[in-house]
Amino acid sequence: MAEELAERLGRRLGMREGDAEQQQQQQQQQDAEPTPVPPGSPAMRAVGSEGSPGGGRRLFSPAAEFREFSRRQLRDMERLFRQYDAGKDGFIDLMELKLMMEKLGAPQTHLGLKNMIKEVDEDLDSKLSFREFLLIFRKAAAGELQEDSGLHALARLSEIDVSTEGVKGAKSFFEAKAQAVTEGSRFEEEIRAEQEEKRRQAEEMKQRKAAFKELQSAFAQ
Repeated sequence: MAEELAERLGRRLGMREGDAEQQQQQQQQQDAEPTPVPPGSPAMRAVGSEGSPGGGRRLFSPAAEFREFSRRQLRDMERLFRQYDAGKDGFIDLMELKLMMEKLGAPQTHLGLKNMIKEVDEDLDSKLSFREFLLIFRKAAAGELQEDSGLHALARLSEIDVSTEGVKGAKSFFEAKAQAVTEGSRFEEEIRAEQEEKRRQAEEMKQRKAAFKELQSAFAQ
C-alpha cells in the first residue's frame, strides 16, 4: 500500500515538474520575441521628425544645421511654415504651397508648383518638410535661385530678410557673414541678452514686491 502511494506521488511530482519546465520554456520564448510598437505611439514618433530617402527618419536641429541664420530668422521661418501647414502634419504639400503663393501675391501654375517642390525635395516625397523649407532661404541667401523662379518669389515676398546679416550695407548675405562675428558668438550674445532681460524683469518684480510690503507695514502701524 505504501509503495503504491509512493509511486502515485512520484508520478504527480514528475508531471508537475514537467509542466513547470514547459511553462518556463514558453516564458523564455515569449521573452525572446520583440515587443511590437504600435504605429503612432510616442516610441515610434521619437525616432525623428525629418523624412529621409528609404523611409528612414531622423531628427535635426535648425539652429545647428542652419548656422547662417539668426535665432530670430529661424523663428520667423518656422512661423511662416506653420501658418501654411494647414494639415498640421509637419509638411507643406502642393495645395498648401499653392495657397501660400497666392497669399504672397505670386500665384504659380501646377507645373510651377511641382518644380518649386522638386528643387528642394531631398527625400522625393513631393512635399516640403521644415528642413526643406529652410533650404529655400539658404539658396536665396547664397544667390542660387533664378530671379524668375517661384522659390525666389517665395523668399523675396515672405518678408524674411536673408540678404544681409550683422553688417548694414553689405551687398549680400555672405559678404555680411564674413564681416560679422562668428555664428557661435552671435548665438551666445542673443542667449545672454535674453537671460539678462529675464534677470532685469525678475529684479524689477522683486523691487516692486519689497515696496509693496513697505507700504503694507506703514499702513499697519
